[in-house]
Amino acid sequence: MLVAIDIGNTNITIGIFDQDTLIGNYRLTTKVRRTSDEYGFMLKTFLDNSKVYKEDIEDVIVSSVVPKVMHSFQNGIVKFLGIEPLIVRPGIKSGISVQLENPKSVGSDRIADCAGAYFEYGGPVLVIDFGTATTYDYVDENGCFKAGSISVGIETGANALWAQTAQLPEIEIKRPTTILAKNTKAEMQGGIFYQYLGGVEYTIKQYRKEIGKDFKVIATGGLGRVVCSHIPLIDVYDPNLIFKGLKIIYDKNKESE
Repeated sequence: MLVAIDIGNTNITIGIFDQDTLIGNYRLTTKVRRTSDEYGFMLKTFLDNSKVYKEDIEDVIVSSVVPKVMHSFQNGIVKFLGIEPLIVRPGIKSGISVQLENPKSVGSDRIADCAGAYFEYGGPVLVIDFGTATTYDYVDENGCFKAGSISVGIETGANALWAQTAQLPEIEIKRPTTILAKNTKAEMQGGIFYQYLGGVEYTIKQYRKEIGKDFKVIATGGLGRVVCSHIPLIDVYDPNLIFKGLKIIYDKNKESE
């Protein structure tokens, strides 16, 4: 079995593969100050919950955009599972050719998302990840990562709104029943939700305008559940895209050994 782990700014997601089948996935909060024992114990607990034990694990692959967590997390994997994980970093085989000005600056999570989208759904494809930030990554029909955009995530933007405005309360981010709001909470929900949807739609249209041809739009990320069903321009919402991409990257590197 393979354990695929993505360490993001706010959450760590863990997927467990039995050959090509994802049999379990878990999420925990990213905390820089956790020890290797804490991370290792949490990981072992998740595996035990899926009836997967140390001797069942053949390998582990990790992508991370939080360098400060990596030392503890990697040591936790080694200590509790006895495995030195494969780390997604510049130069690793992914099947995606990053053709940006500085390929090394691209987060490993974006590379994994692009690999998952391209090999699962084909290209050309625009991959949108709704996370702490909202990222847009365009991969052409040849698997070349040609361009990208980064914007504020819907939750990040909302947090800034009520943190910087004394009289506005913290609210649940969801689609309001009507845009014709009559109280502060509903006004905020309508403004945040529809402004964000409009920004996503306009960005997709601008990609189509400048590229000059059609492409699939594949979305992922935890916050995608809130908005994707309301954006007709999105073809597929795949919450497991990062795991699929990490499995593809793992297979490509093991084939070359």
